Amino acid sequence: MAANEGNHKRPLEEEDPIVSLADVLEEDEQLENEACAVLGGSDSDKCSYSDGYVKRQALYACNTCTPKGGQPAGICLACSYKCHEGHELFELYTKRNFRCDCGNSKFNNLQCKFFSEKEKANYGNKYNDNFFGLYCVCKRPYPDPEDETPDEMIQCVVCEDWFHGRHLGATLPDNEEYQEMVCRSCMKRCSFLWAYATHVAVTKASDVENSGSLTKVEDGTVDVCSIRENGDVHNQNAMTIETKSDETAAKHNEPSTSYKVEEKSEGASGDDASCSVKEENVTENTGCKLQQVKKKGELQRDCATYWPHNWRNKLCTCQSCMNLYNELEISFLLDEFDTVLAYENKGKTVEETEREKCDPLMTALSNMNRIQQVELIYEYNDLKSELKDYLKRFADEGKVVTSEDIQHFFEELQSKKRRRVDGMQYFCS
Repeated sequence: MAANEGNHKRPLEEEDPIVSLADVLEEDEQLENEACAVLGGSDSDKCSYSDGYVKRQALYACNTCTPKGGQPAGICLACSYKCHEGHELFELYTKRNFRCDCGNSKFNNLQCKFFSEKEKANYGNKYNDNFFGLYCVCKRPYPDPEDETPDEMIQCVVCEDWFHGRHLGATLPDNEEYQEMVCRSCMKRCSFLWAYATHVAVTKASDVENSGSLTKVEDGTVDVCSIRENGDVHNQNAMTIETKSDETAAKHNEPSTSYKVEEKSEGASGDDASCSVKEENVTENTGCKLQQVKKKGELQRDCATYWPHNWRNKLCTCQSCMNLYNELEISFLLDEFDTVLAYENKGKTVEETEREKCDPLMTALSNMNRIQQVELIYEYNDLKSELKDYLKRFADEGKVVTSEDIQHFFEELQSKKRRRVDGMQYFCS
């Protein structure tokens, strides 16, 4: 008999992968935690406009209402749901010190459904190309349909733009090694950070594209070794070090700094040649951490830097440095709650609190006496442990959990409970 031509079975490699219920629950919980971290406790039912310039919040840009060529604008989570439903939105992740623009003069005839009257503009907001769906120095969308190169997008903690890892000028460390990134442009604008980066940042000089390795010397000397290009070693006989002029140093009440480049060579081949940079005429200023770090030597490069956890705590807070931060508009670096990590932890904490409020177990416990509470908690933990072990067997064996399996589990659990109760002995005193 000929086989039914309309009943072809797909090859084994094309069949849908088998996923256990335990895998689904675990993945669902992970996605929920990630979503809570991104939203950071943002209220989906209330526009954040009344809160003013929020320290950090999840933001969106509406390409339908404010397309490229117009004025950039950002909207909060609640407005993205209620006021811009069905519109084309760009997810901006988070921005600091931002007030919701929805319904102001940038949106023509659209009114915010939460606040019908808003100020014409929020002059304290800062905008960049992200609000038009463009990112990085290449000014491309993300995801980019024309870019087939797999790459990771990273947000600069200073300008808050997003960058491709390959456009940062330095090899991306492992995620466990760094917490924050400062892009090339911001490192140039805030050049004092190089003094800290030389000794604190995760970025290694050997990771920097077309740059030599950096060696710290206790006496304040920085040795710049050979540059590798196309696998060949070449000697670096000169380098440029950016220094502050006396006028600039006086403006920030900082000692002027000068450097001397010395060439050293050994042997005719020059393979061991190197140059050293020595800091001279540094005024003693033991009260300033920045100057103490500079005495150990610093080297500026054309690349982004990656920073470890709590690196901000190492920044100096003397009056001179505080004035510098204010002038550069980066005082937020001293705020521990400005970090994205603190923002994400806030979102997770808010979600855990909401879960406790909505948890039926917690609701039931609040209406019971202490003895009943202990008994219910015991039964709940027992059920959770039994179910976890039961599902784990399916996950380990790669089996699909069916409705019959779940029914069998509860039948067994009920049977065990009856045996425990039947086996109890009661005594009267």
